Amino acid sequence: MSAPFTPEALEAARIRFARPAAFMLGVARLDQLPDADQPEVAFAGRSNVGKSSLINALTGVRQLARASTEPGRTREVNLFALADGGRLADLPGYGFAVAGKAVTKTFQNLGRAYLRGRPNLARVFLLIDCRHGLKRVDQDALNALDEAAVSYQIVLTKADKLRQASEVDRRVEETLSAISRRPAAFPRVAATSAETGFGIPELRAEVMDALTR
Repeated sequence: MSAPFTPEALEAARIRFARPAAFMLGVARLDQLPDADQPEVAFAGRSNVGKSSLINALTGVRQLARASTEPGRTREVNLFALADGGRLADLPGYGFAVAGKAVTKTFQNLGRAYLRGRPNLARVFLLIDCRHGLKRVDQDALNALDEAAVSYQIVLTKADKLRQASEVDRRVEETLSAISRRPAAFPRVAATSAETGFGIPELRAEVMDALTR
């Protein structure tokens, strides 16, 4: 399902993201965050769902966000500054205990605290592996976002791993149906592949739309 963006909007988003993006800082506590003087969008999802790879694909900067083959490596809120204003936030993943339970709970709670306490947060992009769809651990995240009244949009990652376009379309429709009655869910689902670039222009336009609302 394609987002309703004109060619002009897609081109404006391409130009916006063609300008240099830069890593700002990683924070382990909310009081370390910069002033809430610019709009931010956040990327959340299960560990190893491809958040870092997607941020790199969006910005066109290789290794801007550090991708790891070991799930659960992101333990801070990592912020990236866009050249024309606005920030991207990479949140700690959930659903994988890479360390002891106490450590895991600490960095996952940091992401939740960011979602609840960041007044300039424009939208959360919740990443879901296209091959598996929404799982129980994702439902917990949806419930938390709904309770916090934080607007969120589902982004299906790794769409290239499905063999046919019809499978991707079916997953999009299944996901839309699953979130249709959720109060904070944005009414579009994006399907993407950081590896092939599929859906990346449309997702750039979604991010730009969120940052400029």
